Amino acid sequence: MNDIALAHYLFTGAVLFALGMVGFVTRRNMILMFLCTEMMFQGVVVSLVGFSRLHGNDTGQTFVIFVLTIAAAEAALALGLVVLLYRRKRTLDAGAWAELNG
Repeated sequence: MNDIALAHYLFTGAVLFALGMVGFVTRRNMILMFLCTEMMFQGVVVSLVGFSRLHGNDTGQTFVIFVLTIAAAEAALALGLVVLLYRRKRTLDAGAWAELNG
């Protein structure tokens, strides 16, 4: 694999991560915020695959499997949390949950 192909992987990963970060910061809906977090995970995964192919070993791709597993678990927990919060206040606006009372 040459450096141009690695640059394409890294550019794609950086764009995915940047779009996810901008979406996370600018959106107020919690579901969209969690989707943007998943997009940031995918940007990191693309970069890991690119570096794994550059070095010619499968360690990075094996690590990608673990990252995807953690992302799936995080998505399941986030969905449960969003459903619980929606049932309490009938809104998914993050501003309504700025001050959580215990």
